[in-house]
Amino acid sequence: MDTHSIAVFCLCGDMLKALHHHEDLQCRMSDVEVMTCALVAVMYYGGNYAAACKMRKAHGYIPAMLSASRYNRQLQRIQDCFLTLFTGLSDHWKALNVESVYCINSFPIPMCDNIRIPRARLYHDACYRGYCASKKRYFYGLKLQLLITHDGHPVEVFLTPGATADVSALTDYAFDLPPESIVYADRGYNDYALEDELQETADISLLPMRKQNSKRPLPAWQRYLQLRWGQ
Repeated sequence: MDTHSIAVFCLCGDMLKALHHHEDLQCRMSDVEVMTCALVAVMYYGGNYAAACKMRKAHGYIPAMLSASRYNRQLQRIQDCFLTLFTGLSDHWKALNVESVYCINSFPIPMCDNIRIPRARLYHDACYRGYCASKKRYFYGLKLQLLITHDGHPVEVFLTPGATADVSALTDYAFDLPPESIVYADRGYNDYALEDELQETADISLLPMRKQNSKRPLPAWQRYLQLRWGQ
């Protein structure tokens, strides 16, 4: 963990330096330290910022650790820096993906169980109540839509309401991929019109798994590759 933390610190520091990022000289905790704590929390503490900050302070990595409220405020001020970092890493991973093979999928981010929906304060509309077919249960919250390389590196990510169908979220993807890329997906992403549009305008092949009654059955070798990816 120490090696990864140092690598994250150096990466964030180099990025902020390249962007000529300026911060208030009165800040007790630098922006690169704030970013490092946030990323370490995601990598090792399940997104628990408080636990990550407590550990960093206890081991002397960041002696001048901010309180939870001040840390959150400073973290919100530099949220655009995380988007810049993700964009840079996305371009880097696409350049390394010489096979140009990608996968898209989604997974739920439950905010609360169904029994607590009437007391929910963040979301109130029915569009946030979705169904997770793999777990055969309803949830209340958001869906994370993800486009990754075949090695598992994310290149595009965004959030949708929990009730949004995967096929409806396809139109929200930028598909900023190199020509002749292949994008595999599950059965929930069948959209013939979008497949034709991507092939004609960007030379990108969208190959979701087909249903038994599909009008466009795939060759046996492509079905085999999709099943291997699904495993």
